Amino acid sequence: MNKVRLEDILAKKKRAEKITMLTAYDYPLARVIDQSGIDIILVGDSLANVVLGLSSTRDVNMDIMIHHAKAVRRGVQRAFLVGDMPCGSYEKSPEDAIQNAKRFIDEAGCDGVKLEWCENCVDVAAAIVKTGIPVMGHVGLTPQTAVEFKVQGKDAYSARRIMQESQQFEATGCFSLVLECIPDRLAEEITKGLKIPTIGIGAGLFCDGQVLVTHDLLGFSSQIHPKFVKQYVDLNSTVLQAIQQFQKEVLHGQFPDAKHSYHMSEEELRKS
Repeated sequence: MNKVRLEDILAKKKRAEKITMLTAYDYPLARVIDQSGIDIILVGDSLANVVLGLSSTRDVNMDIMIHHAKAVRRGVQRAFLVGDMPCGSYEKSPEDAIQNAKRFIDEAGCDGVKLEWCENCVDVAAAIVKTGIPVMGHVGLTPQTAVEFKVQGKDAYSARRIMQESQQFEATGCFSLVLECIPDRLAEEITKGLKIPTIGIGAGLFCDGQVLVTHDLLGFSSQIHPKFVKQYVDLNSTVLQAIQQFQKEVLHGQFPDAKHSYHMSEEELRKS
């Protein structure tokens, strides 16, 4: 499969072809996702919760994100790789944001970066885009600044605000936009009104693409899942059963058996 380019992602919206995106935080999972044919892989700040066991995405910094992005890059050959700019890495000033965005590109080998809506993110996004770095915006529920984790845009006022934020992100030159936890009809209207692709998570069927946290999809997370998460397999139970079977065989002297051991002849043993 050929390397996914920015132009390929933009062309999918024009062809009304759905875009697929998943998260990855390490080499082995990134390699499998890449082999699957997924279009975009996001090194999400959700690694704080699902990999590091932290309570908030605000608890990861640039060094942590770069560390994991490097590992993911080693496993990705074809997908478009996006680094999630963590809380505190872009809000202060465009100059600070540019410096951190370049770290994702130069140090980790990412193809682009993602940033959530914030007070001065229009200036920040525009400044990063001007350097030639592709930027993915994020509106609706923005975990880095959310007070409550609930559906956004359910009333006319907040819906108009999210629509305006989406339009502003597009005007800065962003190549795509994540819509998180908003009503499906609002997502549909935003998607119809934008030339850039929308990627939904808890935003219904009408977005140009969909993203989930991979650990949620695989059932390998102990967190309480929101309504929009579909679990396709229960890896948590599968892995637990395998570990318990290993423990049982060790305790009963069944592992390692002859098949899983190295051998030498009795003659050589006597010589030793």
